[in-house]
Amino acid sequence: MLGMLFNEKECKELDYVLRKELDEMLLDLSDQRLDQNIRHAIANRYKTVFRMYARFAPQKELSKYAWGGKSSQFKH
Repeated sequence: MLGMLFNEKECKELDYVLRKELDEMLLDLSDQRLDQNIRHAIANRYKTVFRMYARFAPQKELSKYAWGGKSSQFKH
């Protein structure tokens, strides 16, 4: 466990960075040209970043990034 303190400006920046990263990963996950193994790695990373974002994001914002993550979504 690691603890960090952020001021308001830093919290907003972290929020922005995590949201943009989640957006990019969702885009990548929808790209059928990517190999199954790559999409699986992206999905694992998405889960980690989503959990980070979920620690401070409002529920309304969080629901925008909720993703089922079922492996069937990755199959051609």
